[in-house]
Amino acid sequence: MKTRPIIAVTCGEPAGIGPEISIRAAWELREQVRSVLVGDAALLSMIAGDIDPAIRLTALSTMALEHGGLPDLGPDRIAVIDCPLAEPAVPGRLDPRNGHAVLQTLDVAIEGAMRRRFDAIVTAPLQKSTINDAGVPFTGHTEYLAEKTGTPQVVMMLAGGEPLLRVALATTHLPLKDVSAAITFDSLMTTIEIVHADLRRKFGLAQPRILVTGLNPHAGEGGYLGREEIDVITPVLQSAQAAGIAVSGPYPADTLFQPKYLQDADCVLAMYHDQGLPVLKHASFGRGVNITLGLPIIRTSVDHGTALDLAAAGIGQADHGSMVVAIQVAAQMARAAAAP
Repeated sequence: MKTRPIIAVTCGEPAGIGPEISIRAAWELREQVRSVLVGDAALLSMIAGDIDPAIRLTALSTMALEHGGLPDLGPDRIAVIDCPLAEPAVPGRLDPRNGHAVLQTLDVAIEGAMRRRFDAIVTAPLQKSTINDAGVPFTGHTEYLAEKTGTPQVVMMLAGGEPLLRVALATTHLPLKDVSAAITFDSLMTTIEIVHADLRRKFGLAQPRILVTGLNPHAGEGGYLGREEIDVITPVLQSAQAAGIAVSGPYPADTLFQPKYLQDADCVLAMYHDQGLPVLKHASFGRGVNITLGLPIIRTSVDHGTALDLAAAGIGQADHGSMVVAIQVAAQMARAAAAP
């Protein structure tokens, strides 16, 4: 592993806080990480000057990735892969004419990571509507990354807090009425296998310990409050245990998130979005990290949105703490993945 891992940072929605927090975090971590910003070079240069005239950016064309790698500019400059906007960005004001340029930043980062030009990708928040209004069907970062890398199933995990809490999700953005049908033996088994494999490969945990929640209150209470635990979740856990995975449960979600249980766990697998993430975000909001498991590349992201209102209010209103942690976690994962 290189002394400073090379991390592609896509700057997200140009009218939001993504460009500012990306610059601030990359500059703050420049001694530890070679962050490569991916976005409109002219916009980023202007914002960098407003943040601190000492910040130095060097614009490179996308062709820089075609010739064996990026120049090492040293810790006093940040490289920018230029993906020009169609129209000047106005803070707080969405413009669908820039949707294709936003999507290009993802394409550049993904291609670079797949070709091992980058050790990891970190994504600033984007506005899905901008890309859809530009005429490109787009449901989100995670789905786009899965499609572009040919990954049939990915797992969303958030991490943060002190001590560190990792929460993975068996289902993500579904109406609550659809969650039960989405939890099948095969899908849950694959999710556990992905979590186990990436905790080993990308986090360096030799035998990760995974705690699994039930779906229903009190984990079904022996079938009186639902049978998903009996019919699906427990059989999956038994099969995973037989395969050598250190997984246990299902546990009632309302009592699982306590130090006496979490101190013996490397990750909690929750059955749906609002079962696991409120606890995680309470413990770490503003410093949490979104991690996509199952990809052939490393990808992390911030735990918040584009914050158009803060962008409209001017430079200095946004907190870049989550972006700092997202880059740090991506670098740690890159080092772990490169370890023999």
